[in-house]
Amino acid sequence: MRSVLERMARVRREPLHLQTPRQARAAYEGSADVLEVPRRPLGRIEDVTLPARDGFRLPARIYQADDRSRGVLLYLHGGGFTIGSVDTHDILCRELAAGAGCAVVSLGYRLAPEHRFPVAVEDTWDALQWIADRRAGFGWSAAEPIAVGGDSAGGTLATVAALHARDLGLPLSLQLLFYPGTAARQDSGSHRRYQQGLVLEQSHIDYFFGHYIALDLREDWRFAPLNAPDVDGVAPAWIGLAGCDPLFDEGIAYGDKLRLAGVAVELEVWPGVTHEFIKMGRALPEARQAHAAAARALAQAFRTP
Repeated sequence: MRSVLERMARVRREPLHLQTPRQARAAYEGSADVLEVPRRPLGRIEDVTLPARDGFRLPARIYQADDRSRGVLLYLHGGGFTIGSVDTHDILCRELAAGAGCAVVSLGYRLAPEHRFPVAVEDTWDALQWIADRRAGFGWSAAEPIAVGGDSAGGTLATVAALHARDLGLPLSLQLLFYPGTAARQDSGSHRRYQQGLVLEQSHIDYFFGHYIALDLREDWRFAPLNAPDVDGVAPAWIGLAGCDPLFDEGIAYGDKLRLAGVAVELEVWPGVTHEFIKMGRALPEARQAHAAAARALAQAFRTP
């Protein structure tokens, strides 16, 4: 991890928080695959669109290893609600689909600042509900089990979607969360310890959230799931955390909140690695371990009655 950070420091890019969102997106797209594992071929990779409530067509990509795949994961990419896309998380979704033997639908929800809170939340729910109601139209059984997952900001969206699903009676097999953001305020011990020099910096968080949501809305549980009135009866969770990540403490706190409500939680920590490590499989064995652990959790959830 130290070697990766040293190499990143030698690439003298303009700091993210000094770029426009358009520039930041282009920079992230250009570097997203640099440390990734090779792109795995799959039996089915299909670009589709899903309708949002206002009629906008959301881009999405379906991944499926073969016709024997069981279960469907709706995946939400990370990027602070401001950057990232289906393309930046293409390799990760391939790994999950192949490793779990399931279908993955990666969603290109709309980004800030053009689309501020709660548009990304609504896009996520619209896509999840569409998939649940029309599974057969994608070539799956009408009773195919469904999970929701994501990393970082995508993990936040996944936790919120799981709560919406609970409230509206849509059963989910799992919520798969890589280092999700769950807190209204970024003042935990891990935020103080890891706020600079470890991939995700406090300046980046301020930049992302400043584009995404007004200060007076940040107590809303759809931004900060730790503020949800209750999490009773929500889908079981698998949570994977990086040990040197500003979001570490809030990931632990959300796991504790779920456990206290009687929700089954499997929590795995990879010490010594930073935020975004799951996209560094070419350099870090921990990334490949995390892919495999998440895939096992998905496979088990989809095969549990």
